[in-house]
Amino acid sequence: MNREITIAGGGLAGLSLGIALRGRDIPVTILEAGSYPRHRVCGEFISGVDNATLSRLGILPLFSNARRHETLVWHEKGKVLHRNRLPECAIGISRHELDDRLRLHFESLGGVMKTGVRARPEPADGYVWAAGRRPRTGQWIGLKAHVRGVAMTADLEMHAGSNGYSGLAGVEDGWTNVCGLFRIDRTLEAKGPDLLTAYIDAGGNAELAAQLRAAEWREGSFSAVAGFELGKQPEVPGLLCLGDAESMIPPFTGNGMSMAFQAAEAAVGPLVEWSHHGACWEHTRQLVSADLGKRFRRRLSTALFLHRVLLSDRGRTLLQTLSAARLLPFRPVLSLVR
Repeated sequence: MNREITIAGGGLAGLSLGIALRGRDIPVTILEAGSYPRHRVCGEFISGVDNATLSRLGILPLFSNARRHETLVWHEKGKVLHRNRLPECAIGISRHELDDRLRLHFESLGGVMKTGVRARPEPADGYVWAAGRRPRTGQWIGLKAHVRGVAMTADLEMHAGSNGYSGLAGVEDGWTNVCGLFRIDRTLEAKGPDLLTAYIDAGGNAELAAQLRAAEWREGSFSAVAGFELGKQPEVPGLLCLGDAESMIPPFTGNGMSMAFQAAEAAVGPLVEWSHHGACWEHTRQLVSADLGKRFRRRLSTALFLHRVLLSDRGRTLLQTLSAARLLPFRPVLSLVR
């Protein structure tokens, strides 16, 4: 009899892993603190994962009617810095829609979903921790909302400012996801959804902030998250971690959602061996951890370096100079964070 696997966390990594394991006849229970559907702070822009990975996870058909994005533009305080086409089409779909599709598919395969359960990161055989970031004292705040009625000049717009950056990308039903990462500024007096435009305005993107204030906002879509640091996350000895619980890539890369799927893919083989053939759990955990390191180490270190460049005065000046000389190495840099 196949041994059961329990996954703490019903986000992208946990759900896609659960679906892949159910497709291999492994009993799976997912413990999720929240409920579905729900809005999450997320760029909702999937770039850098191929169809082969989504197919191996058993989730490729869920993206059949999702938006496809081909073009991007990068703004620096309202001025166009760079325009380009993506090497491959990216996928635009909200977490509100995607997480619910994944949840329904997981349950249709016989997976057990328990919502409203707050799990604990305690090592145990057959226990996978995919419950997102663990709270830490950090300098960043992530904000997101869906708006309608904002004119865009590319499928993906990035807007850099002195305090962070924000991205706009289309999702389903004509909505545009606006998601930003900013240095926490306790002098801002705005609250709720107004906090997003306040941060954008404070970073020097007043025109974008004005457009957003005049737009239609999707009820209930505003989300915020703070108390985190980017990069490799602190390990809990003996705990198998996936997704944001294992590492968080700076969001300007547009690679966070793809990494969640790739992390799930890395875990499938070792977990099947553990469930079907009685492999040692600690060996299984080490195999997954080593594969994640091999897949993500370079892109994380490159992305963290570029993140610091984007948020420094000298770095932004350098980018403007390279852009003016048409020497900005967009595609080579993009390949390093994929």
